[in-house]
Amino acid sequence: MIKVRYKMHKRILLIMSVLCLGFVTSSNIEIEYYTSNDTDIPILNFDALEPLLYAESEDIQIVNFWAMWCAPCVKELPVFQEYQRNNPNVKVTLVSLDFPEDVETKLKPFLKKKGITSKVILLDDPDSNSWIDKIDPNWSGAIPFTIIFNSKNRSFHERTFNNITDLKNEINTTINNK
Repeated sequence: MIKVRYKMHKRILLIMSVLCLGFVTSSNIEIEYYTSNDTDIPILNFDALEPLLYAESEDIQIVNFWAMWCAPCVKELPVFQEYQRNNPNVKVTLVSLDFPEDVETKLKPFLKKKGITSKVILLDDPDSNSWIDKIDPNWSGAIPFTIIFNSKNRSFHERTFNNITDLKNEINTTINNK
C-alpha cells in the first residue's frame, strides 16, 4: 500500500504555488469538470465529495480511493468493474487521487486502456490529514481504500481486493452482517 499523505505534500506545494500566483476561488465547494469524448470526470474538494460517502437507500454502494501510480490499486480496478457489470444495481465510485492537470493526458487514456467505465471522481483537496480522519479515524491514509455501504451498514477496507469472490464476501459480510 502506498501512503496518500506523501502525495498530498506535493499537492500542497502545488496549491501554494497557485495561490501565490493569485488564483483563488471564492467557494469551499468547488466542482470542476473535464470533458472530452464521452467521459466527464468531476474534480471535487472533500466538502463536495463527502455527501457521496453516505446513502439513504438500501442499494449497495462501493467507494474506492485509488491512483494510477498505485500498483495494488490498478490491480483491483477490474474487480470493481466486473462486480458492477454483474450487479447493475450496485453503485461503484472510483475516487482518483491523481493530479487534476493529468485528467486529459493521463487519467482518461488510462481508464480507456483499462476498459474502466465505472464513475470516476478526482479528489483534489490538499488537507488529507483532515479528510482521511473524517472518512475513517482508523484509516492510515494508505491506498487502495474501499468503503462498502448502504443506509444501514458500512465497512472500511484498507487493502486490495484480489478477485471477485473476495469482494463478494466482504459485501455479503457488510450488508448482510454475515
